[in-house]
Amino acid sequence: MHLDHLTFVAGPQGLQTTVAELSEALGRQFKDGGFHPRFGTRNNILPLADGRYLEVVEVLDHPAADKAVYGQAVRARQELGGGWLGWVISVADLAPFEQRLGRAAVPGSRQFPDGRRLEWEQIGVKGLMTDPQLPYFLKWDSPADVLPSALAGDVRLDALEIAGSRERVEEWVGCPIEEIFDGVHIKFTSPHGQPGVSVVVFDVPGRGLVRI
Repeated sequence: MHLDHLTFVAGPQGLQTTVAELSEALGRQFKDGGFHPRFGTRNNILPLADGRYLEVVEVLDHPAADKAVYGQAVRARQELGGGWLGWVISVADLAPFEQRLGRAAVPGSRQFPDGRRLEWEQIGVKGLMTDPQLPYFLKWDSPADVLPSALAGDVRLDALEIAGSRERVEEWVGCPIEEIFDGVHIKFTSPHGQPGVSVVVFDVPGRGLVRI
């Protein structure tokens, strides 16, 4: 299992303003990631070290956003003012998760501005919608050279602070979530209100630890 990426939803000010604010905080420029035709969303991404990335996403005025669970999840978070949607774990085989959750993974794709296409399968977004502390899972189907992680950055993901229960997340993931999981510190705190990712800490060269 690999802690693959984090998703931050744009606030009412829109995608570009939200990206500009995060760029200022982290001292790095995001890239236009294109749009997700199946989900009715679009994103900008910041490649990180260790084969990870940060995405900032917003929902579009598109019929797919009303039908797709992921589009619904982004819209719901956007209507709450934006912020952290969740964390995503990539795996080599989704079959065990399909069997345990009792449903099939759904295909996803993203069109790059230059016309290339990124494809994957994902499962677990419904769980995230009902309990935002939970990650969802994906399996990349595209060649390694077009994955977001192919564009390695120098910012390192240091820690996640999650309002929720380590035991609940371990039950969902199907394995122990130690204090350091895949090289990232994972801290659980008692939720005051809705559970979910509350703080992400980045180790930024020249700036030190940055909490968002």
